[in-house]
Amino acid sequence: MALSVRLDPTLESRLEQATRRLGITKSEFVKDAIERVLGLKDPAALLDQVRRAGAMGRPQASAQTGQGLKARLRAQRPA
Repeated sequence: MALSVRLDPTLESRLEQATRRLGITKSEFVKDAIERVLGLKDPAALLDQVRRAGAMGRPQASAQTGQGLKARLRAQRPA
């Protein structure tokens, strides 16, 4: 269904800035806003769901990266 909405120039300008910053269309932005206001989309619930899912990826990746970097730096500068 198509919907036409009139916005004052200031609001339209802010909408355009936000959509450019987020890399989405005006339609996507408006649909997302409507879903949030109607309670169909809850960002806090989504975040909670992701956090409860457990560890993602490689939990030790940052520690291993740091150790590898230290080893390479020490190899470049022998004591």
